[in-house]
Amino acid sequence: MKKVIKKIGKVLLIFFIVLVVLIGVIFVYNKIMLATEETLIEHPIGQYVEVDGHRMNIYTEGEGEHTLLFLSGSGTAAPVLDFRGLYSLLSNDYKIVVIEKFGYGFSNVIDSERSFDTILRQDREALTKAGIEGPFVLCPHSMSGLEAIMWAQNYPDEVEAIVGLDMSLPRTYDNWDWDSTIKRERLAAFARKLGLVRFYYSDSSLPENLTEEEKKIYRALAARIAVNVCVINEGLAIPEAVTEIDNKPKPDVPMLMFVSDGRETGVENWLSIQNDYASDLARAEVIELDCGHYVHNFMQDKIAERITIFVESL
Repeated sequence: MKKVIKKIGKVLLIFFIVLVVLIGVIFVYNKIMLATEETLIEHPIGQYVEVDGHRMNIYTEGEGEHTLLFLSGSGTAAPVLDFRGLYSLLSNDYKIVVIEKFGYGFSNVIDSERSFDTILRQDREALTKAGIEGPFVLCPHSMSGLEAIMWAQNYPDEVEAIVGLDMSLPRTYDNWDWDSTIKRERLAAFARKLGLVRFYYSDSSLPENLTEEEKKIYRALAARIAVNVCVINEGLAIPEAVTEIDNKPKPDVPMLMFVSDGRETGVENWLSIQNDYASDLARAEVIELDCGHYVHNFMQDKIAERITIFVESL
C-alpha cells in the first residue's frame, strides 16, 4: 500500500512540475508575442478622442440619413472588429459608429469607478468631441442594453430607436450569481496575465468575416486587455444601473429586439424576459434567432435585412 501511495505521489509531483514548466513557457511566449504585436495595434482602427484625460476610440463608416451606433457587450475585446460582419452590410445606406468604451479595443484601460452614468456620460462626450451628432439608432449587444435603455430614458431626443442584439434587460439580472461571476472574471484576468487567454482566441472563436490581418489584431488586443479592471468594475455597477432604470418609465422609442436561443447567456428564462419587456412597449418587435449570444456573428444577413426594413419605417 505504501508503495502504491509513493508511486501516486511521484506521478502527481511529475505532473505538477510539467504543468509549472508548461505555464512558464506559455508566459514567456506571451510576453514575446506582446512585444512583437505592438506594431499591429500602434494605430487605432478609428480615431482617438480625449475623455477624462484618457484616449477613447471611435470608429465611423458610411453616410446616410440615419446613424447606427453600436455598443458592445461585456468583455468584447475588439468591438470595431466584432461588429464588422454586420455593419459592413449596412454602411452603404447608413452612417455607422462604433464606440469602444474604456477597457475595450484600442481605448485606454483605466482603473476607476464604472457606473453606467459615468459610461453614458463618457460615450456622449466622446461622440461630441468626434463631431458625431444624433439622434442615434442604438444597437447594443448584451450588457450594453442597460446603457441603451438609460440613454433613451435620460436623453430621449438623442435616441431615434433601439435595435437590440441579444441585449440584456433589467430582469436579466434578477437571479444573477454575482459572486460567481466576479470570481470567474478575476480568474480570467489572471489567466490573461499568464498568457493562457491567447489560446482561447483561435480562428474558430473569432468572427468569420475577418481577414487574417484583422484576426491578428483581434488576438493582440485580447491578449492585452481581455477581462480587465474596467470590465470587472462594470459588472459591479450593474445592480445600481438596474435600480436606476427601474425607477423610471420604460423608454418610449421604437425597438427591434433580436434574441438568441439563450443557451450562452446563463439566464434560464432569457427569451421570456425579452418578450415580457417588449409586451409593455407600444412599438416593439422581438425576432427569435436559433443561434448563440453573439447574434451579429451568426446571422448577419438576416439581421441586416430586418434592420433596414425597421430603420426605413422610422
